[in-house]
Amino acid sequence: MTGDEPTPPPAAREAECPPNHPYGVLRNKDFRRFMLAGMAATIGGQMQGVAVGWELYERTRSATALGMVGLAQFLPVILLALPAGHAADRHNRKYQLIVAHGLFALASVGLALLSAYRGPIGLAYVFLVLTGIGQAVSMPARWALLPQLVPREQVSRAVTWNTSSWQVASVAGPALGGFVIAITRGATWVYWLSVVCSAVVIGLFCRVHPRPSVRDFDPVSIRSLFAGLRFVMKTELILATITLDLFAVLFGGATALLPIYARDILHIGPTGLGWLRTAPSLGAFATALVLAHRPPLRRAGPALLWAVGGFGLATIVFGVSRDPVLSFVMLLLTGALDNISVVVRGTLVQVLTPDEMRGRVSAVNAIFIGSSNKLGEFESGLAARFLGTVPSVVLGGVGTLLVVLTVPFIWPSVRRLGVLHEPDRDVEQPSSA
Repeated sequence: MTGDEPTPPPAAREAECPPNHPYGVLRNKDFRRFMLAGMAATIGGQMQGVAVGWELYERTRSATALGMVGLAQFLPVILLALPAGHAADRHNRKYQLIVAHGLFALASVGLALLSAYRGPIGLAYVFLVLTGIGQAVSMPARWALLPQLVPREQVSRAVTWNTSSWQVASVAGPALGGFVIAITRGATWVYWLSVVCSAVVIGLFCRVHPRPSVRDFDPVSIRSLFAGLRFVMKTELILATITLDLFAVLFGGATALLPIYARDILHIGPTGLGWLRTAPSLGAFATALVLAHRPPLRRAGPALLWAVGGFGLATIVFGVSRDPVLSFVMLLLTGALDNISVVVRGTLVQVLTPDEMRGRVSAVNAIFIGSSNKLGEFESGLAARFLGTVPSVVLGGVGTLLVVLTVPFIWPSVRRLGVLHEPDRDVEQPSSA
């Protein structure tokens, strides 16, 4: 039993989407619904992220409390992503996504009630753990579902447009969250809006009809559970690009500390915080548009290394800036450069992974992403407590530069990586067994 629903013949769907046209993939109705669902989910999640950060710092004035937000959402991803990825390879990925966004809605309802009645701070972390469980369930299924909607030659375009739409939502989400907090003088309504976004996502996924995919029918075992991890460890290009992203964002991410910058360093209030959270996504959206309208990267490896190096330098400048405009520009630049890494990594994972293993490999990717984003927030909060906010951000940028200098020597194939949709000629495919 595959669990997939009937869908138009592949040939007919591919005819709707000219492979070389920058907008061809957008003619695919299922991909559009998938992309819009991602936008709604991101808007809700980003709004909620601004609300949680602002409310916790407003009530505690603690950098550690902000860092714990990342840890609360990171631990469920570490513990549950591999089983969730295994489930995505055996069952219907669309329904797994619907369940995940039901969990997001429940978490947002809990945060809304907690905010409205000024409940204990500790309960906020319980609902953030529930959000983390939703992320663990969602991420492997979402990445594994994408190739069931578009042909192989359009995967890079689909990843680029999906990233572009995510960035649009990431621009709108924090700005909207900060605006709602400012006009309502509280975070409660932001959480209720997040619930609405989750309902929209569920409705859109119900109307997505993926192509049938190869399923994993091997007996459930420890070996099958960790098959995705073995595949990643044997595939040098995937391992290298995921590792580069992990440590670059782990060291260079300053997102968790933005409430401190907005209130105590730049003095720009909740609306300014929303714009600071928006800046990286605005820059990434600009990059996504450029990538969508130009031919695929022909020297993707060198472009990736230069981009992550620039990310580290921009982080250092942001850390020492006292000018809100300069700070905004540097965050804009970090998003623009980071998006190159997102497109390269996302395309390689999709193109190099066998269909019956996409869920488990995407789970490993989700763990790395969760590690870099959520554990990075925890690291930033902890470092800020002991070193100070500015030194922790600056040292993080320096750490990113050191990672960029190290990765090409450990995995030389990164320097040789050329056209993204043809990486097979540059890497030996490992067995999926």
